[in-house]
Amino acid sequence: MDLIRKMSGKKQVTKQKYKEAEEDMKIQKLLEERQKSSNRRELERYMKEAEEEKIKEALDKIRHDKTSESWSGKNSLMNQKMNILNNDRTILMEKNIFLDNQQKVPITNRGMFFKW
Repeated sequence: MDLIRKMSGKKQVTKQKYKEAEEDMKIQKLLEERQKSSNRRELERYMKEAEEEKIKEALDKIRHDKTSESWSGKNSLMNQKMNILNNDRTILMEKNIFLDNQQKVPITNRGMFFKW
């Protein structure tokens, strides 16, 4: 029981230190913002927006390249130009065992296991 209390106590101490550090950072940031002029703050906001836009465009380009590579890369299925209807596959030439040759109706419609 003491071990559990010690562990939870350590967690509480860590959480408390984290909150204090977070508050210190918040106060420091507020002080820096108040020392700047309004024009400077506005300029920094626009610069930050432009930087975020560049990052977003770069990510979009990377995502597009990855997607197009998966569709048209050298190892993709689309690039191999496989045709499933080629005659080199013998299974396509086999007789259909599920089709009744006399009536051209699948056996499943007539009752495969039971007679009605």
